[in-house]
Amino acid sequence: MPGSDNQDDDRRRAADKLFAQNWQFFRGVPSLEFLPPADRPEIAFAGRSNVGKSSLINALLNRKSLARTSNTPGRTQELNFFLTETADFYLVDMPGYGFAKAPKTKVDAWTDLIKDYLRGRPTLRRVYVLIDARHGIKPVDETIFALLDEAAAIYQIVLTKIDKIKPPAVAHVIAQTEAALKPHAAAFPEIIATSSEKNLGLDDLRLSVFEAIV
Repeated sequence: MPGSDNQDDDRRRAADKLFAQNWQFFRGVPSLEFLPPADRPEIAFAGRSNVGKSSLINALLNRKSLARTSNTPGRTQELNFFLTETADFYLVDMPGYGFAKAPKTKVDAWTDLIKDYLRGRPTLRRVYVLIDARHGIKPVDETIFALLDEAAAIYQIVLTKIDKIKPPAVAHVIAQTEAALKPHAAAFPEIIATSSEKNLGLDDLRLSVFEAIV
């Protein structure tokens, strides 16, 4: 239907406009008592350490170094909140889970922070769980899926680094991921395949975020 195409174009333009704003770092949250008031929608990004989360957030927001990137797993150690001048919603960069080059006590603290935030944040509209397309879903990802299911927090899988594998392999990992998500009640069915380096899939991700908050 022509109207449907026009509506899709309108939504994409609105999403592009939202992400073209001047995004700024708002607050780092090392523990729950430092959370900002739950007064607007929140979109969170989660993923294993070194999955390319900060790089994807920078590409999504059209910024080079707003979210700190590093080759060292575990660089993000807090819940980092980002906001625009219109303050429509918070975008939250979560600490990477799984392997990190840090003392076990610190990694455990990050893990507890992630779990407590996911369980108890009423304004959390969607969690984007990033999966490295080269490696697929790992047991530690399944642990996060189970936690999100338990919390009834809607989440969507974003494949990262698809430029590092050949197109047939991308289609294969998408199919594998879709099959793995079928038992998970809170999982959004659509998989978004991205590359922050090649700017692939970013428009689809922006549109998904926009639709999650409106």
